[in-house]
Amino acid sequence: MQKRNVLNSKHLEELKRKKRRILRNKIIFFVIIFIIFLTGLIFLSRWENININTIRVLENKVVETKDIVNIIHSKIDGHYLGLFPKTNFILLPNRAIKNELHSKFKRLKDIKIDTTDTNTLEITVSEYNGKYTWCGNDIPLDESPEENKCYFMDENGYIFDEAIYFSGNVYFKFFGKIKDDTENPIGSYFLPENFTQIISFVDNLKQMGIKLSSLLTKEDGDIEIYLKPNNSVNIPKIIFKSTSDFNKVAENLQSVLTTEPFQSDFKNKYSSLLYIDLRFGNKVYYKFAEKIKNE
Repeated sequence: MQKRNVLNSKHLEELKRKKRRILRNKIIFFVIIFIIFLTGLIFLSRWENININTIRVLENKVVETKDIVNIIHSKIDGHYLGLFPKTNFILLPNRAIKNELHSKFKRLKDIKIDTTDTNTLEITVSEYNGKYTWCGNDIPLDESPEENKCYFMDENGYIFDEAIYFSGNVYFKFFGKIKDDTENPIGSYFLPENFTQIISFVDNLKQMGIKLSSLLTKEDGDIEIYLKPNNSVNIPKIIFKSTSDFNKVAENLQSVLTTEPFQSDFKNKYSSLLYIDLRFGNKVYYKFAEKIKNE
């Protein structure tokens, strides 16, 4: 009985060793296959026929093509895990490219990335259009272009680029603090809460035949819209509250503009107009240089 157990024990040990050899051989086999497969993938991924060597930038107007291309090159330079090239048309870091371009160029609105073939990367961009300018927290006392730096804004009040100096009133100007209150306003929004309503109000004023030059938002909640002056001494303004019903304010202003004696005074004494105050409900106050009147 004891002899049989010894024999059985030796047989079991031999079976275990055999199973371990088989398992080890399988592991070695799969490791070799994996290495061969990985090596093949690495060589295939580096095949020049499926790697980007041409970059095209389309529809950019202000942002330089070379600047966009340089950013793209910086994002596709190198390898994943030191093995697979980022230039491979399947492995392109599209999201990283878009994020970097948006970060570097606030003027870019939309970015579309396509591979027209396995060697060509095509970037189609759209840019924000400047409709207005934001020119600082307060209206400056002088017109020095070095001191009075302005920035372009789109129709939603998004500040996206520094504006070149324009003499005169080429763009309607906005003044007032932005919410972020940073040294560099690019990438911020001006009056995001009610910018659209203010633009609608400004358009209403233009339809009334009032010529406007700029708008100032004050910290006390008042908004002052400055009219184009007939002389360099006096600049008339319209005052209202930022919390007002802008449609109602426009109606009140339209009413006083078509009511005598203001209608005639506005036409004949415009150069002496100081302000039109719309902060007090249906009551409209206005002042010419010589005396105060109200309606």
